[in-house]
Amino acid sequence: MQILPAIDIKDGQAVRLFKGDFAQKTVVNPDVLEQARIFKDAGIDFIHVVDLDGALDGCATNRDLIATLKVATGLGVEVGGGIRTLEQIADYLAVGIDRVIIGSMAVKNPAFVKAALEQFGADKIVVGIDAKNGYVATEGWLETSTVDYISLAKEMEKMGVTLFVYTDVDRDGTLTGPNIEHYKLLTEKLTTAKVIASGGIASSRDLEELSQLDLAGTIIGKAYYNGNISLAELKAFGG
Repeated sequence: MQILPAIDIKDGQAVRLFKGDFAQKTVVNPDVLEQARIFKDAGIDFIHVVDLDGALDGCATNRDLIATLKVATGLGVEVGGGIRTLEQIADYLAVGIDRVIIGSMAVKNPAFVKAALEQFGADKIVVGIDAKNGYVATEGWLETSTVDYISLAKEMEKMGVTLFVYTDVDRDGTLTGPNIEHYKLLTEKLTTAKVIASGGIASSRDLEELSQLDLAGTIIGKAYYNGNISLAELKAFGG
């Protein structure tokens, strides 16, 4: 199980939110590049980057900063937030980003996901499924659809998606533990696609429990920034 420390970018800074609420923002490092280098120096191989401004704006707001991060560190990077066009995806991949995460558009325009898969390949495209009470949230988690997370995942898998990031919004940034039931159900319902878990992880014990599931990886945010899980522990689990 791969560990992916998270860097969420808002106003050019690394931040954490509580349940995706932009009003409950904590700056964890004002220097995004410094934070990326901290992960690099600790031996971390891959990070999860979210352009929170982009999620709100519907465009790649922090594209230049993220491109600089990739070049400066050489880390493996997956990026989500505000991905709305094939041109954005092509641009991110051109500057070396390893995987691009499609979130809201998977619900609003499934044909966009299909086009992205055809143009860039399944190894470059991740579908991010963020759910509130099991229903998919969109537009930076400000809206909730009528589509449940299992239905969307199965539809996307049939289309050719091979990797998902699943986040339980109600757990994100809460340190209340991951939604193990949802991850179990999702991995059972999928045939070939894999899942990266996100949201609620509070301790290394949670990582141990998640490692027993058939997951591709786990994203760590607040648990690291609060000091609940050390960089050494992240690396030991597969960072």
